[in-house]
Amino acid sequence: MSTIKPVQNLEENERVKAVFDDIRKTRNSDFINNMWKYIAFDEDLLERTWADVKRVMAEPSAIDPVTKEMIYIAVSIANSCSYCVHSHTAMAKAKGMTDDQHAELIKIVSLAARTNHIANGIQIPIDDVFEAENG
Repeated sequence: MSTIKPVQNLEENERVKAVFDDIRKTRNSDFINNMWKYIAFDEDLLERTWADVKRVMAEPSAIDPVTKEMIYIAVSIANSCSYCVHSHTAMAKAKGMTDDQHAELIKIVSLAARTNHIANGIQIPIDDVFEAENG
């Protein structure tokens, strides 16, 4: 259950409508998911968050769209964000992530979590060759 009540008639606010229209255009879809609807209670938060998401996730870059979504899934798992795990898994599948890739991603995330816990628990010293100034 949300900690805030969703704002009614969101698109009566011109700033919110402008962001929602840009989301629709960028994603080529009429669907506005709950993330945007719920953060629209604060226009600045909505505008800034969408601008960052659009810049990082939607604009072409050195990382392909499916890989970006898979990274987002991994971070969302690590941060225990069920909403983002669900939404970015759907986005990754829509962009071409296969069931085999999804299964492998979960294996990698699980392995990383386990080995991170081991290294953190023991406080293993960093190898000199891993330091940027030594590389």
